Amino acid sequence: MKKRSKRHIKSREIIDLNQFFGVEEAVALLSKMPRAKFDETVEISVHFGVDPKQSDQMVRGTVKLPHGSGKNIRVLAFTETPEAAIKSGADFAGLDDMIEKINSGWLEFDVAVATTLAMKQVRNVARVLGPRGLMPNPKSGTVSDDLNFAIAEVKAGRVEFKMDKTANVGVIVGKRSFGQDKIVENIKAAIASVNEAKPANFRGIFIKGMSISGTMTPGLRIASTEYNKEVA
Repeated sequence: MKKRSKRHIKSREIIDLNQFFGVEEAVALLSKMPRAKFDETVEISVHFGVDPKQSDQMVRGTVKLPHGSGKNIRVLAFTETPEAAIKSGADFAGLDDMIEKINSGWLEFDVAVATTLAMKQVRNVARVLGPRGLMPNPKSGTVSDDLNFAIAEVKAGRVEFKMDKTANVGVIVGKRSFGQDKIVENIKAAIASVNEAKPANFRGIFIKGMSISGTMTPGLRIASTEYNKEVA
């Protein structure tokens, strides 16, 4: 059995982790938990009622966090005009040269965007980028002929999410240093975006469970009733 940290034990002493809380209450309780020596990332985890084995029940999308994620996002732009992309805020830009670097093992970026034309060549590294969730995709807004806008959206706090093989998804909603109000607003924006990503043909209870946690804290379960509607 994994040994629990002193912070985890202390958190369990002051909070009943078996209870369900509203978003505001959960964030307030999170703020009372012992803090690490670094600014922890806060994440919301969602478990869905969909069948992850069915391709038409995939849940993925993006959320524009009102207060950003607190993370410095390194953006790679696949484009025929790298100079313009760099001026727009991309950290790295190019096409054939970037593809060659990726095939050599380089993956020092967090989000990749691409023009429609560039995608013809980017597909050559799909086997590398796809499994890591780094492949540009029109549905997430990372394939666009307006790279200036796409880069700005990512840098401003747009976060992409994608369900895993166990029907779970995690969405970063900020840092503990943000304070309660900003984290609450980011969480509500994330939940709204997750609900909007519900597959059109899904029937049943979409959100089965939710929790929030800091990097070094246990999870606090969120009552999902008010955010979830059963589809018959």
